Amino acid sequence: MAIKSTIFKANLQIADIDHSYYADHALTLARHPSETDERMMVRLVALALNAHKLHTVLGGDGVLAFGEGLSNPDDPDIHLRDYTGQTRMWVEVGQPEDKPLIKACGKSDEVLLYCFNHAAEVWWRGMEAKLARPKNLSVFRVPTVASQALIGLAQRSMQLQATVQEGVLTLGDAQRTVDVECVRWK
Repeated sequence: MAIKSTIFKANLQIADIDHSYYADHALTLARHPSETDERMMVRLVALALNAHKLHTVLGGDGVLAFGEGLSNPDDPDIHLRDYTGQTRMWVEVGQPEDKPLIKACGKSDEVLLYCFNHAAEVWWRGMEAKLARPKNLSVFRVPTVASQALIGLAQRSMQLQATVQEGVLTLGDAQRTVDVECVRWK
């Protein structure tokens, strides 16, 4: 019998000062058995950094949600879809192969990749030339210190505040905060 995903609930209050976006999001995160808390929290960070696109890209007429992720490799970790079903933003987390990313670039207006962990630089050196062509692909590096500090925020039930100011995301709960300043690689 297969091991089931662990369900996490997050009430995320976002104050994106850079984009004048202020909203509360009630989220359900299904953590696949092979997914770490670090990866799950980086998915949450990616959503917080891009939530403003629900209004700036779609004028509020769309759906921003977590995809099936690791349980379905053809589905993004996060997607922004308009009401016609068109994928306007496709977000991946980790260090995926080049072919699925290039395929995603053909399915979405914009593809964002958030790399993390100590091996990200090695992965990028091997992938940079392969991923140079797609113009709608952006690649970001979440610093290892920040991604590992996010683990401390992971709880089955989370009350989190996210503030984005001058490109820095501050994510925290009642006890601690983590600053995440992603480095743009592409």
